[in-house]
Amino acid sequence: MKKKEREALTQQGEADLVEKEKELQLARWKLRLQKATGQLENPSRLKVVRRDIARVQTYRRALEMQTQTAAAEKK
Repeated sequence: MKKKEREALTQQGEADLVEKEKELQLARWKLRLQKATGQLENPSRLKVVRRDIARVQTYRRALEMQTQTAAAEKK
């Protein structure tokens, strides 16, 4: 994931992040399938996709924490 893509993640909402995570999970599954059948040309792509998934989950968690903090401040 390039720097501009990471910056774009910070601007996206929860629904967009969930959709991105689903796309990455599907890509990861396809790469694992290719690896199992011996058709994977670039094995390092698995590592990149796995880290991208973790990055998206981190941004989702940050959004969740922001909403919890905002709700706690209103009380």
